[in-house]
Amino acid sequence: MHDVLRPGIAATTVATSRLTQLVLHAEGVDPAGPGEVVLFVHGNVSSSLFWQQSLLDLGAVGRHRGLAVDLRGYGGTQPLPIDATRGVRDWADDIAALVDALDLTRVHLVGWSMGAGVVLQYVLDAPERAASVALVAPVSPYGYGGTAGPDGHRVHADGTGCGGGAANPDFVAAIAAADTTADSPFSPRSVLRAFYVAPGSLPLDPLLEDVFVAAMNSTRTGVDHYPGEAVAVDAWPGVAPGARGVLNTMAPTVFDVSAIVDLPEKPPVLWIRGDADQVVSDTSVFDLAFLGSVGAVPGWPGDEAFPPQPMVTQTRSVLDRYAATGGAYREVVLPDVGHSPHVERPQEFAVALLEHLDVPAEPRGTSADGLLAPKVRRNLGTFGAGSPISSRGVRR
Repeated sequence: MHDVLRPGIAATTVATSRLTQLVLHAEGVDPAGPGEVVLFVHGNVSSSLFWQQSLLDLGAVGRHRGLAVDLRGYGGTQPLPIDATRGVRDWADDIAALVDALDLTRVHLVGWSMGAGVVLQYVLDAPERAASVALVAPVSPYGYGGTAGPDGHRVHADGTGCGGGAANPDFVAAIAAADTTADSPFSPRSVLRAFYVAPGSLPLDPLLEDVFVAAMNSTRTGVDHYPGEAVAVDAWPGVAPGARGVLNTMAPTVFDVSAIVDLPEKPPVLWIRGDADQVVSDTSVFDLAFLGSVGAVPGWPGDEAFPPQPMVTQTRSVLDRYAATGGAYREVVLPDVGHSPHVERPQEFAVALLEHLDVPAEPRGTSADGLLAPKVRRNLGTFGAGSPISSRGVRR
């Protein structure tokens, strides 16, 4: 473990009522100590190792304790099986158990990709324990694959178009083999370079890239983990969700966190994403419907029968409703950034996160001048002395 930890980062194993979990934090930070906690939750085929720079930046400011947890099936957390019939609740309940074990009351939650879905499920189940929410390149509130339109309606009632059968078997095999090379386009290193980050973010620092590849290879594979159970169906594209494993947790039959709009108390939300994201996008190259529309998956029945999933549009639709019903969110778009804003632009990410923690978005009419809109969109393309967002102590 120590060979993948950056200087200044430590790891602690925490026994909880559900399983034993690994937590990263800055050296000298007691996970169960006093003060406000920011809990970072990673995405699919990754681990807490992707959050190390964010933990260091947060620690340099000193106003919050940063903790990054490995989800079950990833990293150093106990690899218990994943019951996909509960959506992402296995992970959300694990987080709740961690919060309990550390005797925390309310936490600031930061979720990346699939982890953002886990965070929103946690908020739905325990809204009183969420101080704020940051969604980093988040999965759609309606899951990954098999839905259409801003309202996230299912294309087929059984969720056809997503699930464990949608994964590339060569990529799964490369993870299982702990492939660290770039010899195949399906190796974790090649996928990291091609899809986790945008071309303008390359080359990655070689030492950091090795850490990220190690994090990806920590993913447990199989029917109970990644990608999960595969179910064959007659309808195009021939796959539907099963009951076990990672990809099935995000099927629209079991995952829908759009009910955040109905929460009576709504924590402030930061939505931060890159405008060159290929993974979570209205034209995602991992959405079978989009791949069908460009001829990469044969037999596509057409846009009326099976349109691509508008993932970003769906998130915006839900967050606009969230704001219209008393909540508030701030959208930050990073130009020429892909699926990993905290990796590709760590300084800009830290600045946006610190502003969110210190001065969160407010509902209309609650700011000092009464003029702040319920949603704020910013493009963090340039930073300088005249920027409306300062670094406020972020390590440069």
